[in-house]
Amino acid sequence: MVRQGVMPCSPISPVVGITLETLEFYRVAHLRSPHLSIQAFVKTMSDLRGVEFHRHLSRQFSITFNLYHQIRRTVASVLMTSLQRDSPDWRLKHACPACTYLLTDEDQLRFKMLYAMDGNDSLKRVIRRSLNDDDDNNNTPGTSSELPTGQLFVSDRYLARDFVDQFSQDASRNSGQENAPEENSCEGRWKNMDDSKTQKAWGIYDETGIFVAVCRHGFCLVITDMVQSGELAKYPLAVVSKLLDAFGDNLGGGYDIGCQFNTTLNNSSIGALAHSLHHTCLVGAFHGHAHRRLCQLFSLTTYIKGLGIEDLETCERTFSKSNSLASPLRYTSIFHRKQAIDSYFEHNDDLEVFSNLSNFLYGNYKQALDILTNGNDVLPNAMRDLGVTDVGVFESWLEEEKAYLKGLTREPEEETLQMEYWQRLVSLGASNDALDAAMNLFGTPSRHCDITGSYDAQVTNTRKTESTRRHVLEDYERNLKLVQALECKLDIITRWVPDDGEWQRVGRLVANRKYQRALDRLEGLVVARIFELAKMNKAGTGYKLRKHIAKALQTRSAAIRSALNTYNNIASAMFPPRQILKWDEVVEYAFLADFDLLRNARVDVSQTPWSSPAARSAMDLHFKMCRAQEEISRLNVEVRRLVTYIRDEDIYLQVCEDQLKATSPALAHQVAIHRNIRGRFNSRHLKCLHDISKLPGFSGTVVPGVSARTGPGESASAPNARTPANMFTGRIPAHNPSSPVGADTQEDLDEEEVTEEVTEEASRSLHNVLLIADDLSRLQLIDNVELE
Repeated sequence: MVRQGVMPCSPISPVVGITLETLEFYRVAHLRSPHLSIQAFVKTMSDLRGVEFHRHLSRQFSITFNLYHQIRRTVASVLMTSLQRDSPDWRLKHACPACTYLLTDEDQLRFKMLYAMDGNDSLKRVIRRSLNDDDDNNNTPGTSSELPTGQLFVSDRYLARDFVDQFSQDASRNSGQENAPEENSCEGRWKNMDDSKTQKAWGIYDETGIFVAVCRHGFCLVITDMVQSGELAKYPLAVVSKLLDAFGDNLGGGYDIGCQFNTTLNNSSIGALAHSLHHTCLVGAFHGHAHRRLCQLFSLTTYIKGLGIEDLETCERTFSKSNSLASPLRYTSIFHRKQAIDSYFEHNDDLEVFSNLSNFLYGNYKQALDILTNGNDVLPNAMRDLGVTDVGVFESWLEEEKAYLKGLTREPEEETLQMEYWQRLVSLGASNDALDAAMNLFGTPSRHCDITGSYDAQVTNTRKTESTRRHVLEDYERNLKLVQALECKLDIITRWVPDDGEWQRVGRLVANRKYQRALDRLEGLVVARIFELAKMNKAGTGYKLRKHIAKALQTRSAAIRSALNTYNNIASAMFPPRQILKWDEVVEYAFLADFDLLRNARVDVSQTPWSSPAARSAMDLHFKMCRAQEEISRLNVEVRRLVTYIRDEDIYLQVCEDQLKATSPALAHQVAIHRNIRGRFNSRHLKCLHDISKLPGFSGTVVPGVSARTGPGESASAPNARTPANMFTGRIPAHNPSSPVGADTQEDLDEEEVTEEVTEEASRSLHNVLLIADDLSRLQLIDNVELE
């Protein structure tokens, strides 16, 4: 049946068969539209054939489709062995031609590879559980009712759970880490997929999402499942460990909480390795603008030398497409879920990301040239207005801003103690006044009443007054002890009073602390509002979600106005008074991430040259021009890598195909299919690369170079395709005469004969599959010729 192009639904006495063309058609259609389920497809085929649909047909199609997937994976494995590309991590080390295809005479880049990593909770899978009859409220999930399966999906794209779990101890050890670097001013502020928000779903879902790493061009590097947890630190740690092992030094990784992850990575088991290999943790451009200004100066893409104009938000664009897998995977098995995710990313890399690679290079090159053209027109005028003659001033301004903001991250210890002492003195004075009032009340004689029961009322009154006096006295003594302890720490001889200068000075510091807290609340509300507005207008956001966001914005706007009023009241009461903000100014500060400039506690920042809006705009333009120039340098390298890869890969696969035609025509045909997967886009890439070379300001070359890698299987190596030794013959164990084992019995000989027959049959079946694919392709070619 297989030789006739029909895949049986049962290995023994099959009744139903499905053609290979139908299976391939569904595979491609499902990859293009993951919403197309097996049941919908089988119903469609039943309608076309004019037969009644039965549920067992979907089950039979699913079984056959799994077998078809396994055959394809086996053929792909044989093909990679024939091409000498079956070494560990070969796919990962050659995932992206623009990132990994190194040339001998190319310029050295600050970052060998730029990648982004992030988690996504859309691809969850519900764990099947039995009903818990013992729980009347049905709040406790029952035990798992999933049946054991022998299906095990293995892929070099997926990180094994055991490999990921070995970093669990690193994550738990770093969760209590208190000594963070000075520049990590965002630690504790941003929580990515906080467990408190996701732990309620752990009893419902087994896999709560995926954590992926993609290169800056969009090629998928590695994937790992998030299992019954939020976005724990062990997932990015496992990803970084794998990438360091595969690519080595000078990697730059973008992560939405990269500032906090940098601390985690440094204190992990791979911290020393990451430091020795100069790994850099970065923050994406979109998420970075929600971080504190000091964090941005150290991690934001605009200020990182060698980064170019890359925004490191590739994961967001990847997830916007992969989210279409969510609904089909919700109730699948572990095997089918992994198979679908792996197949999707393989298809996306080959037919989506690779096809758009040259367009990516063209768009970035044009954008970088536009930034330089605009900057060369605007920046000189801005520098002249500011009285700046050297662009090096912008670098010094950046360092001054870092130093200023560092000074605001933590209060001096002496000032903190002084403010604590001032507050305790205020509390001591209040408790002293309360004690005097209680003593006066206790010493005042009670009025005598002639009514019945007046004595009992007096006794009750006396007891209440005595309890109040005792409580107030205890408060006074407690505050007095705290004041005395602080006086010893601060070496204060004479206790402060409100008329002292020290009292008034520290009182202003306490007021400034309240001012900063009011500013923090205002900033957080405004930034959240801006993100919600962006999400509300984002394509693909559902109607219900938009309505939910709209209602939240109404509440948020009222909260912002309340916080703004609170801030203005505190700011006007300051000495000297702080800046009073209006609604439009608040929104502008949020977009420019300049709230931190309002946190002036000890220095008048308004007098510094870099604090004016014009100076800051000129400084940002300068750094954007620097990044644009770096982007052009990187693109010159990547353009030449791509054109060299296209030439070398096409030659290598063509020669391998010719070498196999004589010994294994079916395998040679599979090489031709493999060559066409990406080779179909070569003409488009070459045209786009030619357009890049014609851009005004292009400074690179499109002349192919020489690959730095010439090992077995490399595109620039000498082709030496071979037929795998176990493709047609089974492996027969050698006979050892000196073996202590006795002579084979008739049963042993029969068992060996059966084993050999099974092995030979399996090899013959694989060979038949290759021949069938070759026959189908030839028939298609003949039909095309007849049509012409």
